[in-house]
Parts: sequence; C-alpha cells; structure tokens
Amino acid sequence: MTDFTATRAMFDIPPGMIYLNGNSLGPMPKAAPDAMNRFLLDEWRTELIKGWNTKNWWMQTNALGDRLGRLIGAASGTTVVSDTLSIKVFQAVSAGLAMVPDRRVILSDNGNFPTDLYIAEGLIKLKDAGYSLRTPDPEDVLDSITEDVAVVMLTEVDYRTGRRHDMAAIIEKAHRVGAVVVWDLAHSAGAIPVDVAGSNVDFAVGCTYKYLNAGPGGPAFIYVAPRLLDTVEPFLSGWYGHASPFAFETGFRPAPGKIERMRIGTPSIAAFTLLASALDVWDGVDMADVHAKAVDLADLFISQVEARCPALTLASPRDPHQRGSHIAFQFDHGYACMQALIAQGVIGDFRAPDIMRFGITPLFIGEDDILRAVDILEGILQDETWKAPEFQTRAQVT
Repeated sequence: MTDFTATRAMFDIPPGMIYLNGNSLGPMPKAAPDAMNRFLLDEWRTELIKGWNTKNWWMQTNALGDRLGRLIGAASGTTVVSDTLSIKVFQAVSAGLAMVPDRRVILSDNGNFPTDLYIAEGLIKLKDAGYSLRTPDPEDVLDSITEDVAVVMLTEVDYRTGRRHDMAAIIEKAHRVGAVVVWDLAHSAGAIPVDVAGSNVDFAVGCTYKYLNAGPGGPAFIYVAPRLLDTVEPFLSGWYGHASPFAFETGFRPAPGKIERMRIGTPSIAAFTLLASALDVWDGVDMADVHAKAVDLADLFISQVEARCPALTLASPRDPHQRGSHIAFQFDHGYACMQALIAQGVIGDFRAPDIMRFGITPLFIGEDDILRAVDILEGILQDETWKAPEFQTRAQVT
C-alpha cells in the first residue's frame, strides 16, 4: 500500500500553496538540489570526460528508461529517455509510416495536443509523397480507423478535458486493419495505470515534467514493442543510436535488436540527474494506489464544485474510468477566475477558450487541499473577485 503521507513529505511545495497543476508541471522533489549539487561537484567537476564511464552517464538513457518503464508496464530494455517529446513524436510516427509504406494517412483527432499535430504536418511536408492528416472528433476516432490508415497517433488523455481514449479498443481495431498506433502518454505516465506490454502497444512516447516531476523541460521517453526492435527504422538517426558509436562510421547502422537505436544525440546528464531524483519518489509507489486515490479526490472535487460553484460546468467525463487525472471545468471568465485563484495560493491553469484545469495528484495533494481549494473558489465566485482589473490581462503562459 502506497504511503501518500510519506510521498507528500518528499516534495518542496511553498507553505500555504495548494498545487493543483501537477498535470502541467510537477513540483520539485526535496532531493533535487542535493542531487544536482552531487552531479556538479562529485561528477562533472571531478570526473569531467571520465564520467561517461566512471559514472555510467552513457547508459543513463536506458537505466532511467527501465525505471520509468515500470510505471507504464514496459519490459526492461524497451524504453529509453532522451530528447524532447516533440522529437519523440516525430521519431515514432515516422517509424510507423515506414512500417506501412503503401499507405498515406495519419489519423489523429481534433482534440490532440497541437504540437503532435504540428509534428505530423511537418513530417508530411518533409516526405512530400501524398500523405494526409485526418483529425475527426475524439469520439469518432474508432470508426475512422480504416484500411487506408497507416498510423494512428493519439494522446491517451485529452489535455483539455481529461477524456481518455479506449486504448485496447483502438489498438485492436488498428491492428486488425494493418495500421500502426503511436500513443502520447504525456498525461498518462504517473497519472493512471498503463500497460503498454499487455495492451500490445506499438510505440509510446511521453514527457517527464508533468506527473513524473522531473522539472521544466525534463527529458522525454520512447517505448518500442519488443517485436519491433529488430526492424524499426529511426527516421531521426544519430550517433547515440549507432550499433558502434565509437567506430565513427560515416553511415548509420542502428543498434541491432535494441532500444538504443531510438537514441539520437548526446543527452543532458544534468536533466537526467533531476529525473533520477524524481523517480526515487516513485520507488515505493503503486500506480493502482495512485489511481484509486486520485479517483476519490477527483470525485470529491467535482461534487464540491458542482454543489457550491454552479457557475462552473464540468467538462471532464464524470465516469472516472473515462478520464485521466485532471479535472476541467468550463467558465466564460475562466482565465480571470484562475488568476484570482492563483493570487490566493490555489494553482491550476487555463486552456482556451474557457477551460479551468485542476490536476489531482495524490503524491502531494490530499482531501484537505481539495476542500480548501473549493472554499477559495466559492469565495472568488461569490465576491466576483475575478472581475478585478489585474486578473483580466493574459500573460504569455496561461
């Protein structure tokens, strides 16, 4: 059984703050500063170039990948950490297209995170070979998986509403018609139970700075099914993924049968240091416990907001099995209301046009936080505090 009192004590959250934004950027683990200092003073400063061997920097992509892989149901040797999520989306989708060379359709949905769609658009322009991107409504994706689709590219949990795709059904349909599926787990990893091996996932990618708490711009990850490791073609190929990187051959040969072939360039060991300290928090955590606690807290939050804040309308699925771990409410003045909340120490965020998002993250959020947050929200709505001039001007980051 996961001890959430213990995990909460492992985070450095400012006193008085109720942090309901772990779905966008996780808080800093208390161990992070010491970990970074050890890297600076006991590794980089003393070892310099030797650190690639003496501190095993070279294989941290894989060691951290295996630690993270446990949280998404991945077998050892099938996940690596490096680069950014955008790069990993490009890498996975391009690899998927190469597996189905006679098809020209990438299927996503119009609720997908825009960057994923931008990446697909850029890949289509780069290939210049008659490819197209289809984006039906999320609810229509399953019916849109037809025999002309090459790759289905989806984010499992909708970044706005928290709506969750039926992963098993989509994979079954896609594989039945001969399509490849790429899952973006940015709002899944560390939030809900995922079983990439048991679900027969082809490719999965994700970031580490949200629920996994690796810090702003934390490295991304990519998972490749073991059955594909011998044949998958990394469209973005770099020396770090070469079969013999220190042979310095002029032609690329992917590491045979290994996830290393999905590595590209030299990774940030400093960023790996922060990720490692964040993953330490997860060592004693069971994802089933996290999900069960998150469901309880989310249901409490929804019931309290609906009873006390009738101006807000639930935008997330009410069924906990159909949503991720953030709750979205619609309000015509959502941006200003969120700024008023932030000013009083309740940190959520806003997504256009009218979505107020609240991350339910049991590692550091409890029932008292939920009730206090709703108290403050109710007061802001009753007093119309959100109408203050300082809450009307939108900042660059919402």
